[in-house]
Amino acid sequence: SPSQWWRRALGWFQAGSWPWFGDVVAEDAFMPWVRSSMGMRNMEEDDGGSNGGGSGGFDGSGDRGSVPFYHEPVMLNEVLEWLRPREGQIGLDGTLGGGGHAEAMLRRGARVVAMDQDPDALRHARQRLKSYGDRFVALRGNFRRFPQILSEAGISGVDTIMVDLGISSHHVDSAGRGFSFMREGPLDMRMDPDVAVSAADLLATADADELAKIFRDFGDEPAAWKIACAIVKARGLAPLRTTTDLTRVVESVVPRYGKRHPATKVFQALRVYINDEIGALREFLEAAPRWLKPGGRLLTITFQSQEDRCVKHAFQHFATPTFDRPEWPSPKTNPDHLLKILTRKPIEPSEEEIKRNPRARSAKIRVAERLPVHASS
Repeated sequence: SPSQWWRRALGWFQAGSWPWFGDVVAEDAFMPWVRSSMGMRNMEEDDGGSNGGGSGGFDGSGDRGSVPFYHEPVMLNEVLEWLRPREGQIGLDGTLGGGGHAEAMLRRGARVVAMDQDPDALRHARQRLKSYGDRFVALRGNFRRFPQILSEAGISGVDTIMVDLGISSHHVDSAGRGFSFMREGPLDMRMDPDVAVSAADLLATADADELAKIFRDFGDEPAAWKIACAIVKARGLAPLRTTTDLTRVVESVVPRYGKRHPATKVFQALRVYINDEIGALREFLEAAPRWLKPGGRLLTITFQSQEDRCVKHAFQHFATPTFDRPEWPSPKTNPDHLLKILTRKPIEPSEEEIKRNPRARSAKIRVAERLPVHASS
């Protein structure tokens, strides 16, 4: 039967009580390549506390494990409506976070392979979703690496792929991660603690031109140059080590208007740059359509204009059958014509959801579907 075949197939990858990748507790039982040079996917547990690097050390209350992990899944009903997960399908959740979207897909009967680069998120989600047994597996890694992970698992295609590019409530509320100007903590901002450069490192070494470019490109900050110069001047007097240090510098040169804090876009830009979020998204979008089975669906949830533009342009490229230029004698077939766009305009959260979860207000969903083989060939 299909069920028996599935269990036999899983046996090839069995290394403990978890299929494919071994036991979540006895992690030394994992296959040898997990301990190899692919450090991004190192499955060793991080016990919290020290973040293992960077100049942004902090002695206060900001330890990594001090806040319980939680994250309300954004636009959950819309995700289920468009992905249509069901029994017999395999879905990839490239940004596991608190596991809310993954759990909803598991409840519909799908199997889920999930990824996250944050060991805190993995610990939480594994515990939360352990009751689903061999239908769920969680791996450490950035979603840009998903082709490598799926290949090594013997998976050649999936029915659904989704990424939620928002920062979780856990990250915002954990002072020790340094993502928020609302709580004093170290200027860290690394999603993956193994990343070499923290926000404090960057602010201590980058010149004004580089900082201004980061604030403009990744935060759309109109006062980018003024803030960059203020940072360079301030660090000459004392190192910027905490979120409060940086916030005070920004407030000293940018007055507050309306509800938005003047440091909002600066913190956003630093987080995006430190974690190479746009680069990761571009790599992911280039690979994702080829991993969908015919009829499979790709869904993205973005929160920034630059992210949404990346998704929009990538979808348009993969949905264009031919290209033409005035100097060409005839149009040329697009070898990447693999998708059909299902959402001509992005889907936004309802007023009810925004009232319940204000952090969802800038979320945008885009969805595309893999074309049948004959249509994309």
